[in-house]
Amino acid sequence: MSKVLRHLLTVVVIAMAAVFSFTIAPGTAHAADTGAITVDGTVATRYDAYQLFSATVADDDDAGQKIATDLTWSNDAVRRAVLPVLYDAGLDNSVSTAQDAAEWMNAKGHLSTALTTKIACAICNAGAVPVALNAGTTAELRCGYWLIVADDDAIAQGEAGTAPIMVLVGGGAVTVKPKAATPKVAKHVLEDGTAAWQKAADATVGDDLYWRLSATVPAGLTAYDAYAVQFVDTMGAGLDPSRVAASMRVYVAAGADGGFDAVPAGKDGRAGTEPAKGWTDITAQCGVSVDGNTFTVRTGDLIAALGGADAFAAGARVVAVYDAPLNGACNHGIAKGNPNEVYLRYPRSPLADQSGDAGFTRTPSDDATAYTWGLSLIKRSSADDKPLAGTKLRIIDDRGRILTTDGTWSTDADAYVTTGADGHVELRGVDAGVYTVEEVAAPKGYTAFEGKRAVTVASEDLDVKQVAAAKPKVIVSAESPLRVDNVDTGTGSIELSVLDTPSKEASRGFMPSTGDRTLVLVAVLAAIGVAAIIVALVIKRGGDRHEK
Repeated sequence: MSKVLRHLLTVVVIAMAAVFSFTIAPGTAHAADTGAITVDGTVATRYDAYQLFSATVADDDDAGQKIATDLTWSNDAVRRAVLPVLYDAGLDNSVSTAQDAAEWMNAKGHLSTALTTKIACAICNAGAVPVALNAGTTAELRCGYWLIVADDDAIAQGEAGTAPIMVLVGGGAVTVKPKAATPKVAKHVLEDGTAAWQKAADATVGDDLYWRLSATVPAGLTAYDAYAVQFVDTMGAGLDPSRVAASMRVYVAAGADGGFDAVPAGKDGRAGTEPAKGWTDITAQCGVSVDGNTFTVRTGDLIAALGGADAFAAGARVVAVYDAPLNGACNHGIAKGNPNEVYLRYPRSPLADQSGDAGFTRTPSDDATAYTWGLSLIKRSSADDKPLAGTKLRIIDDRGRILTTDGTWSTDADAYVTTGADGHVELRGVDAGVYTVEEVAAPKGYTAFEGKRAVTVASEDLDVKQVAAAKPKVIVSAESPLRVDNVDTGTGSIELSVLDTPSKEASRGFMPSTGDRTLVLVAVLAAIGVAAIIVALVIKRGGDRHEK
């Protein structure tokens, strides 16, 4: 046997080191035509073994290697399936024997991960019947070269099949330990107050609210001809899906390391559409399908998008950004919030069919949440806290928009709202920020306050690593004559009073306003004084008549 073939297994191990490792364990004696193999690890629960070459195998204890002699094709079907693959890869068309094919494969640079995968695909497509292996269980196989592939049906959530593993079985027992790296997915929402992508943010109902889905494809996936991923997103009922498809932008960057700032974000709560340096916009190659509050974003081939297998081998980052604002049915406060959840579908293995959904498995889910708050302003008398109807107020948010009678925000400078019979004005679903209150007109008998007064709503502890750990709180302050009455972070309810002072004209009548005891006393004393003067005049006049 040639020295080249003698070291075939060692070369295979080096070529596949990024994907798997194996050991040759001291074994017990086995029948001369079989060898023991165990597949360990947690990549899959079941494996399929396809024999490529039959051989006589012995251990070279001095060299720490196995020696394969008398190589033959395992069967004609395998030979017919594999030779065209080898010819396409550069093998001379005149070569057909297993010995010559094996020696060519062992030549430097020939036995790549990509070639091994193509060989495995050819054998599978030829209808070869594999030997089933259960992970962690020792099995006996005929001596020779075998390709070990994960059974796609046994690849569960968070798992992935490796590139096919070529192993020489015979002599001492062999243990194969497949190693696979899987993609990861994360979700964030844009907080307009900080222009930061966070796990939680607060927002105003109807305003643009941007969400970011980010996937990391690990380095070392060299066995794939094509690689596509699918974001599967489920929004809570409090989020509006109507803008998702039109606003969706998808970007890709080479390398598994680095950030996900594919687009710049401004403090106006908007995410840009021009990709940052190093990112490529692949939106045109992606498909978006929306079904109610669930949608799927399926990328095109990421290998092609990055310019080839060499760039993809370093890993990839994929980012999808879209707009899904809060709607009128959203939850207020932190008790429930408005959750948004995503998981990533990715190819089960290099042998999986990516044309449909069957060839994909998925990651665990990740989520982000949007919160909103409700402000209730109650117009009251400063004398007795009685609610006052008919007050006209102009309420302006920190974007310069004015609250209208239908609860929306307008740029009409003359807009205002009027308090109802209960004195209330409701701001349903608002963001943290500064709100300015002006009194356009006070109710009859009361004096409107002059100028503008600010209500400041601040939210804290939204920037967390996990939504489950979020315990945001709301801090509210207001300028007099505004008064903070109640803040309930759980329900998102904030209650404030807007106080009006009774006007001076209303106090000048003979009867004082309720509760003004000083004025009552002054009125009584004045009445007594008038009566005393009248009595004195009567007595004086009576005396004058008597003298006459």
